Amino acid sequence: MNEAIRNIEPKEVWNHFTDLNTVPRPSKKEERVIAFMKAFGESLQLPTYVDEVGNVIIKKPATPGMENRMTVCLQGHIDMVHQKNASTVFDFDTQGIEMMIDGDWVRANGTTLGADNGMGIAASMAILSSTSIAHPAIEALFTIDEETGMTGAIGLQGGLLDAEIMLNLDTEDDEELTIGCAGGVDVTGTGTYETQAVDANAVAFKITVKGLTGGHSGMDIHKGRGNANKSMNRLLVNVANDFGAQIHSIDGGSLRNAIPRESNAIVVVSKEKENAYKTYLTEMNATYQAEYHFTDPNLVVLCESTDLPTTVLNKDFQYKLIRVIYSLHAGIYRMDSNIAGLVQTSNNVSRILVQDGSYSIQNLTRSSNNTEKMDLADALKSSMELLGATVTYGSSYPGWNPNPEAKIVKLMVDLYSKINHGEKPAVNACHAGLECGILGTNYPAMEMISFGPTITGAHSPDERVNIKSVQKFWHYLVETLKEIPLK
Repeated sequence: MNEAIRNIEPKEVWNHFTDLNTVPRPSKKEERVIAFMKAFGESLQLPTYVDEVGNVIIKKPATPGMENRMTVCLQGHIDMVHQKNASTVFDFDTQGIEMMIDGDWVRANGTTLGADNGMGIAASMAILSSTSIAHPAIEALFTIDEETGMTGAIGLQGGLLDAEIMLNLDTEDDEELTIGCAGGVDVTGTGTYETQAVDANAVAFKITVKGLTGGHSGMDIHKGRGNANKSMNRLLVNVANDFGAQIHSIDGGSLRNAIPRESNAIVVVSKEKENAYKTYLTEMNATYQAEYHFTDPNLVVLCESTDLPTTVLNKDFQYKLIRVIYSLHAGIYRMDSNIAGLVQTSNNVSRILVQDGSYSIQNLTRSSNNTEKMDLADALKSSMELLGATVTYGSSYPGWNPNPEAKIVKLMVDLYSKINHGEKPAVNACHAGLECGILGTNYPAMEMISFGPTITGAHSPDERVNIKSVQKFWHYLVETLKEIPLK
């Protein structure tokens, strides 16, 4: 299956991508891919370093005649989001990604593809291993843990890099040049609760909300897609109010930076209200399908009988829990007032787990305005504290302020138009959390820009990369390196 990928042009990029995708590389578990990248650099006999947090740096001298050009850092992250369809049998810890050609695209077989940011890593590897491409001195920086906290970028010390220009290869539209991004903060509420015994005159059901489109909680947040955690909570509030339903457990969402696609709950109702309860869920299935038929056409609410548990949430805690979750903002909070169409601030209610006497409610709040980011985080904190939760802020990182006057920006805008017959790129900022803002804290004089091939469905099993866009991206990268200005 993967061998066909190796024959796609440019072969030097696709072969490195295929090699990379044989290595399991989930965030927080990058030991194998760190070793892979270190061995790659050493195999080329290039200076290769692993810093104290696990970032890999490979340096390559300029090709003859390019020694007097500015040094360039090629930067990307080596971890990937591991997500699969519920029906897909796959072990991310032991298996390499199974790839296939699907028309003009490459995708994976029921899992995330790893094009985010594997295509950028592969392109950097192709530059490092090339013996024919002209380029200035290169410092390739491969960071860890971008997807779950950007701890690699945060941990990178000043003084390790000499580059004056950074090309971040982590943008997902080949018509865009990104020069700014949002910052983010994890807002997590945790606590414990007491349970109560289940009435013997009751029946139990497993409610499932699934089939939502999901996607990247930054890049896709403006698309109005449903959030499975919020959809489930809406059901739970209503069945509690109208049918006296009692909750045994909730398990919704998976990753902090993915819009939740599925949620499950075990709910207990009296036998007398069983039929009315089932009818209501059937009606809500139709309601959700009508509300989300454009954004989430495969959304479905399922209800199936299950074994009666021995305990449920105590009445007072359940009342507070579902109302607190109802109050948590999900989606766009505010649009940018200066850049048309750009989300300034948002929140993703990413993961909810309530079982065995303890609970966790996880949010990822993003904003290009740091004070507004923390204001929304404080609002979420206030709501969860009403439940008695202990609320923590984690993995906070700054945004990246755009500098449209930077030399590298002007150079790449002009070069894009030259290569693409006068067409101009879209120069913008994005609502995702690129590492540039963090890296810039220790390298404030370094000019930065981000670009890449067209990738859709990132952070979901629908992830795919456009073949022609990879060719375009690769040509653009090679030509950019030839045009890097003098020191």
